[in-house]
Amino acid sequence: MEATIAKQLTVGRSASTRLTDVAGTLAILAIAGALAAITGNECHTNLTLNHITVSFTPSFLYGAVTWFWWAAIALLFLGCALYKPTLLRFSAGAALFHPLAACLLAVSHLGLLQHTVWWAAAHWPAWGSMYRSFNLETPQRFGADLVIYALLYGFSSLMYAQSQAQQAVIQKLELERQLSQAQLHVLQMQLEPHFLFNTLNAVNSLVDLGRNKEASQTLAHLNTILRSALQRSAPEKVPFAEELRIIESYLTIQRVRFADRLQITIDVTPEALEGLVPCFLLQPIMENAIHHGIAPMEAGGIIATSIKRRGDRLWMQIRDNGAGSSATPSKGHGIGIRNTRERLAYFYPNAYDFKAGGLATGGYEVTIEIPFERVAV
Repeated sequence: MEATIAKQLTVGRSASTRLTDVAGTLAILAIAGALAAITGNECHTNLTLNHITVSFTPSFLYGAVTWFWWAAIALLFLGCALYKPTLLRFSAGAALFHPLAACLLAVSHLGLLQHTVWWAAAHWPAWGSMYRSFNLETPQRFGADLVIYALLYGFSSLMYAQSQAQQAVIQKLELERQLSQAQLHVLQMQLEPHFLFNTLNAVNSLVDLGRNKEASQTLAHLNTILRSALQRSAPEKVPFAEELRIIESYLTIQRVRFADRLQITIDVTPEALEGLVPCFLLQPIMENAIHHGIAPMEAGGIIATSIKRRGDRLWMQIRDNGAGSSATPSKGHGIGIRNTRERLAYFYPNAYDFKAGGLATGGYEVTIEIPFERVAV
């Protein structure tokens, strides 16, 4: 399971890296283009103020060489952040590498700019009349390039550190989500065999009593329930109408077992049938009521179920008059109650209400409230 989760996270990181790469590249190129246009416009404005008429092209060329050089360096830093992050981490090696790299790049950039000015002056003499003698290889320009390199490096390192922190948070949340999903699978695997074994015991009892016809009917209803469970690849929410069919099949099995000792009433409003609930939500509570409440009573008892929508909530209540405790309500007991509570906590964190406990008049009552979610059409 851990290997599967790690593989999924790696795939997610690869997709995220590609999106970051494309978005970052477009943003850097757009910024470089804007700065090139601004620089070119300043050069062209100076020509205009000196009454020199010439094409905007050489001025823009000068601006493009000035800023797309640094765009290339910024893209290099972006690539380091995505594929070679060791170059952006503070270390002894980085402290030696980056000052040397900054000096070499500054010298190369200023040399390229100087040759660009000479080339433009040769092709646009009017432009050259003002800029041919422009000397770019000065300590001031060299220092400015070092500052630009330092700013790009510092910004890239900061963005990389923030990206790593955000990625760590995202990975943690994703891992927690997938581990919670795995836990939910465990709960479902725990629940269904528990129900299956109890039902098979009921079938075995009917066969021992010679009630083969009832045993056959019970197996038919069991087939309906298991078919519904196996059609789902993972624990999920289902329409309450589907959950009700499972409950009815289960109660039919129990009526065969208990005959007249078990009475069932189910009151469901039409609107409640359109709501979504976690699969196998009420069946274990029904099983709990029958096993702990009705089965110990010689005369049997009644299980009353009510489901309705209350505003933006779906309200469900199961009550029996069996051998429940007369003490104050408790947190419930047994695999059914515990399993239901844990699955509700997964599907509706901090958004559900679950109460289970004995009644003062005898019997046991379970009440559940969850957000009402309508079945998608």
